[in-house]
Amino acid sequence: MDVRHRRLRAAALLGATFLAGIAAWPAGRFVADRFVAAHLGVASAVAAEPSGQADTYKWLTLFGDVFEKVRRDYVDPVSPKTLVENALDGMLAGLDPHSAYMNRKQYHEMEVQTSGQFGGLGIEVTEDNGLIRVISPIDDTPASRAGIKAGDIITAIDGKTVEGLPLSDAVRRMRGKVNTPITLTIKRQGIAKPVVVTMDREIIHIQVVKDRMEPHDIGYIRLSQFTEGADAGIRKAIAALKKQGHGKLRAVILDLRDNPGGLLEQAVAVAGDFIGHGEIVSTRGRHKSDSQRWDAPGHDLIPGVPMVVLINNGSASSSEIVSGALQDHRRAILMGERSFGKGSVQTVMPLPGGGAMRLTTARYYTPSGRSIQDLGIAPDIRVAETYQKLAHFGPAHEWDLNHTITNTGGTKAAPPRPDLPPIAASIPHRPPKDFPKYNPKHPTSTDFQLLQAIRVANAMAEQAAHHTMAKD
Repeated sequence: MDVRHRRLRAAALLGATFLAGIAAWPAGRFVADRFVAAHLGVASAVAAEPSGQADTYKWLTLFGDVFEKVRRDYVDPVSPKTLVENALDGMLAGLDPHSAYMNRKQYHEMEVQTSGQFGGLGIEVTEDNGLIRVISPIDDTPASRAGIKAGDIITAIDGKTVEGLPLSDAVRRMRGKVNTPITLTIKRQGIAKPVVVTMDREIIHIQVVKDRMEPHDIGYIRLSQFTEGADAGIRKAIAALKKQGHGKLRAVILDLRDNPGGLLEQAVAVAGDFIGHGEIVSTRGRHKSDSQRWDAPGHDLIPGVPMVVLINNGSASSSEIVSGALQDHRRAILMGERSFGKGSVQTVMPLPGGGAMRLTTARYYTPSGRSIQDLGIAPDIRVAETYQKLAHFGPAHEWDLNHTITNTGGTKAAPPRPDLPPIAASIPHRPPKDFPKYNPKHPTSTDFQLLQAIRVANAMAEQAAHHTMAKD
């Protein structure tokens, strides 16, 4: 399909983030927002703002003067293409953390990324003071199996430093032929010596949805990203859990922790799988075309089944849309920690020459009218992951980024929740000091937040059963 004629909504997280293995995860653990045809030029820009024609021409003249001086006098020859692309990078990156220019290759890689399949290491990274910081490894990939951790700082690739290397170049170094080895040198929190990790590159197939049955016939669904297969994966997981429980599914836990977001259309579809009717999300922008509303299609897959949603500071964008909608509709109880706070919408506009620009064009709002931009979504029951607060090498929330757009045009807090079960008051806000370290081989017994979610889900299921018996 010609992307210039395709319209596709989505959400995004951090600016200048890439997935090692294929490339740009252009708005941080990003996926495209909307594809629209665009042929941008000076004339059209000037025509759009007739009152500012004189100023526009003045600044364009200044740009032309600087362009020509650099082209003529810079110490080494530099192509006009390089100069213009550098200027576009600066123009868009200076607006906010999520607007950016993508050249032809980055744009293509972004489109590949949204399909949920790519080659490489399976590691999400971003730039951090001239080095490369790991956002998170993807489950069941070379990076996760090699023990790469969120927050790790990659200082060298195959023995060569990455300091001062553009993020896109570092990503290209980490890509390569399948089954070829790569060695990363890592600086890890709490460890004085460099950590050296060697792994083989693979074709990465992202399994974005995983499910299993927890005790008390409570279904657990982990959604790691909102790629094109997210909604289909959720539906498949619900069907599998129903079958596994022989039709008895007392409650469901939806785990959106460290889910960076993705396609907005998938967020709407996933939220619509659990909300019978009403608004899911709306957007408001400078132009009418950027102000829209999405409603639930009217088919809750598990009507009446209690839900708990797990979130943390890594839950962003589409994850916040889903959790915010479920919270506002009182369809689920949110547990964990405050989400990232990425409440802006980006439009991806293809450009002449094969590249594209990603431009922030709207803010999104939950059904109750909340703008979570620079604020995040607060859980109904706060539960920390660890006894001591985890240190972060880079930004833990949207408000840690530079020149973010403001929170405006909406309410700041969720409506009160009088429907919380009595057990909510007894849930500890953090694990005990001697709680075991998380072990992926034994997730239920070492995941404190999940253990508390199971307690709450079980209590909600019992409460729902009592109400049903009382009606009968």
